[in-house]
Amino acid sequence: MKAFIKHISTYFPEKSLSNEEISERFPEWDSEKIIQKIGVLNRFRASEDEFVSDMATKVSKKLFSENNFDRSTVDFVLLCAQSPDYYLPTTACIVQNNLGLRNDIGALDFNQGCSGFVYGLSLAKGLIVAGIAKNVLLITAETYTKHIHKEDKGNLSIFGDAAAATIISTDGLYEINEFSLGTDGSGAQNLIVKNGGIKNPKTDDSLIDSGNYLFMDGTAVFNFTIQNVPILVNENLTKNNLDIKDVDQFIFHQANTFMLNYLRKRIGIEPEKFIIDMENCGNTVSSTIPIVLKNLIENKTSKNKILIAGFGVGYSWGATILTKSND
Repeated sequence: MKAFIKHISTYFPEKSLSNEEISERFPEWDSEKIIQKIGVLNRFRASEDEFVSDMATKVSKKLFSENNFDRSTVDFVLLCAQSPDYYLPTTACIVQNNLGLRNDIGALDFNQGCSGFVYGLSLAKGLIVAGIAKNVLLITAETYTKHIHKEDKGNLSIFGDAAAATIISTDGLYEINEFSLGTDGSGAQNLIVKNGGIKNPKTDDSLIDSGNYLFMDGTAVFNFTIQNVPILVNENLTKNNLDIKDVDQFIFHQANTFMLNYLRKRIGIEPEKFIIDMENCGNTVSSTIPIVLKNLIENKTSKNKILIAGFGVGYSWGATILTKSND
């Protein structure tokens, strides 16, 4: 049994934050500097009363509508989120009810960040290949901006909120091939919201370094990325019996343009094969790859063999090859 990406839809909140608005608050951090360092002009932000379950519901309804997809055929819901509505219940159960899906299906959350879409595809493929499901609804949804301190100009500039919904099925647009996955929990402290869980409850402290907000050691994350992603790409090419020249397009997690261009040069990828598409939405965490892929498919510029790679918080990383279907 093979597994395919059949449909993708994306959702962005109405509220946005432009470089000009950031520069007004931080005069030393002008728009040109943000473009040079991060490569983003605009990013979207969930409103105060908009949460992951809302975004996941909206993007799934959009997918059903855009593709005339029968929601009664969904057999499993996978929801990737690091900003879920509650500790419990799982947000995927709430989304199942919001969407009016059948009761005899599976639904679960998994807490994964920038590699979340790749990990989600691996889980969905497993369900398909095992015969547990014929249609899996994979949702990536984040309200990361709710984790960011209002004075954290760096992370405010990088991250945006978004959601993507993907149907993985027994047929479709792109076949999902072999995976390479990796984990190194020794880097957990370098990208973390330290407080708010059972171990470290959230405090009343509103300072930027209180532990209540997103902390990212940019240098450590950059070093992890440049050490591990080239190895990941080579491993996945080998696993899929391909050479780098056999791949038509590369879609990496859209972290920031500086990191992406550094990786492209280090790995030796031709510029025309390497897709960067984050200028108008920022780093949307687990949704960056499906957003780029959706745009390519919609613009009819997606090619035959695409290597996708996610990497980040955890640390975790993963890659696979997507091959355009002949159907």
